[in-house]
Amino acid sequence: MFWTILGWIVFGLVAGFIARAIVPGKDDIGLVRTILLGVAGSVVGGFVFGLLTVGLRGFEPAGWIGSVIGAVIVLVIYNKVTGRKRRIRS
Repeated sequence: MFWTILGWIVFGLVAGFIARAIVPGKDDIGLVRTILLGVAGSVVGGFVFGLLTVGLRGFEPAGWIGSVIGAVIVLVIYNKVTGRKRRIRS
């Protein structure tokens, strides 16, 4: 049980950081929100992948690529809803 939770935390952290690197601009979210972003992205990525391939399977986690795509989707929606995205000024 401990290793499963630790695995999800590390997986979410990596997927969240990759999503934050892909989406342009500065994100003012901390480490915990980055982990939650990656975990939520994995669920969203699994859901979208299920819809595109074999139909609705329920909420299942996705692999690395699906998780990053899902995390990008979640991050863009989060930024739109909260208005937290700041543009980098040159």
